[in-house]
Amino acid sequence: MCRKPRSQEHSPFCSTRCRDRDLSRWFGDGYSVAGRAALPEEIAAEVTGGSED
Repeated sequence: MCRKPRSQEHSPFCSTRCRDRDLSRWFGDGYSVAGRAALPEEIAAEVTGGSED
């Protein structure tokens, strides 16, 4: 995040602050995984552990 060397205590980050900023980006859709959005049926099947196929 800040380009400082990572610390062993907070690896792979340099501090708790940078770790929390990274987590915040994931929660705020600052990062994304390439691909199409999941269909509601696919999400429901994953949550219930079943398969819709």
